[in-house]
Amino acid sequence: MGIPEPDYNLGVSGGTHAQMTAKMLVGIEEILLKEEPDALLVYGDTNSTLAAGLAAVKLHIPVFHVEAGNRLGTLDSPEEVNRITTDHLATLNFCATEDAYDKLKREGLADRSYCVGNIMYDSFLHFADLPWENRIVHDFDGNPVKVPDTYYYMTCHRQENTFSDEPLTEILLAMNSLDAPTIYAVHPRNHERAKRIVEKENFTNIILAQPVGYSDSVHLTKNAKKVVTDSGGLQCEAFYAGVQCVFVLDFVVWPETMVDNRNQLAKADHNDIIDKLSKTQTINPAYQPFGDGHAAEKICEILDKYERKTL
Repeated sequence: MGIPEPDYNLGVSGGTHAQMTAKMLVGIEEILLKEEPDALLVYGDTNSTLAAGLAAVKLHIPVFHVEAGNRLGTLDSPEEVNRITTDHLATLNFCATEDAYDKLKREGLADRSYCVGNIMYDSFLHFADLPWENRIVHDFDGNPVKVPDTYYYMTCHRQENTFSDEPLTEILLAMNSLDAPTIYAVHPRNHERAKRIVEKENFTNIILAQPVGYSDSVHLTKNAKKVVTDSGGLQCEAFYAGVQCVFVLDFVVWPETMVDNRNQLAKADHNDIIDKLSKTQTINPAYQPFGDGHAAEKICEILDKYERKTL
């Protein structure tokens, strides 16, 4: 994406949610004390988002939260805990959709919240217009694999779908039965399980690939027959690309995408996934729930006004 190497890398990976969040909290606090920033901008709903927000607010540093206000309605999701907490400690919240803004309004946060559109839409539009130079993925051994002319694109990383062999086997069983290969970009922690299942079940229609860069993922999405995922981001990118998506989870993450079969919920059951994939979508070009592709500029304008107001 042309982003320079970070000045700091905490190197936190692995462990429980508490262990990771605690290490991030300590590490980020040390950096904030050293750098003394005027404000901290955080994105999304990850453990690092929560840790950074907590570290900053305890040091009286304003927190700006991008992609605020999304709600699933269940604290069973770790991301839900992170986003609720960050929204309520933030000085400014930037919402991707009107629905997210309305939820913050109901929680008493309207005076610090703004609907700017989805910044992911900005990124998608930029990278989707660039040429796809390589058109390859890499297998687990690092070998290049040419992307077929016709394929399905899949990611699957959430705990609900990868905590044991059973749900992932059901998902892969569905994908293996389709009329074209499936490129499955596998999260590193799931390599061993995915490889074992594919070999055990002889799923010859599945291409196991290492995680791909953002630009490659955009092009894989844009050119796929259909997308199957449990990623909140990828289902949006499929929506932007006009590619039908099946979302393997029990709850809706982006209700704006759940129209005209453009995005459908499915259980980790091969029959349900195949049934959803068999449906056709309808696209209404006038329906643009994620803004106009200029969320970043709107955020910068609001931050500029905030800065001038607080000087």
